[in-house]
Amino acid sequence: METTSGISFDNHVLKYYFVCCCFLILKMTFMSNFTAAKRVIHKAFANPEDSKQMKVDPQVNENVERVRRAHLNDLENIPLFFVAGLIYTFANPGEKAAKVLFVVYVVSRYLHTIVYAVIPIPQPARALAWTTGYVINIYMAVYSLIHFLK
Repeated sequence: METTSGISFDNHVLKYYFVCCCFLILKMTFMSNFTAAKRVIHKAFANPEDSKQMKVDPQVNENVERVRRAHLNDLENIPLFFVAGLIYTFANPGEKAAKVLFVVYVVSRYLHTIVYAVIPIPQPARALAWTTGYVINIYMAVYSLIHFLK
């Protein structure tokens, strides 16, 4: 199989990791647009000059804030996956286990946004989605640490 910059794409775990990263990048990009759309729909702009240009009074809207907080949560958690997941791919994990962890992480982040910002569902839905990703990041970091300290 082809190589780029010394990285072998024969490593199916790495390849699967990259695919999952792309899904997370697309999700985070969508969240920026989703927040902006909510601001326009609810006429709740982040800056006074935007409110003035749109001829509305500055205001805070809970629908906008909910989406913004979900996006901030992504910004706090997904980069940890990018780093922990990449290190994990080089710690020689089992291919099936790695694929399951990567897919479950991606699904947990999408579910977190859905239950938090798209169709708000009472707790513990959001907490369960968040905790799933949190535990996966910790597992990959600890697994990698043990592997590389041998």
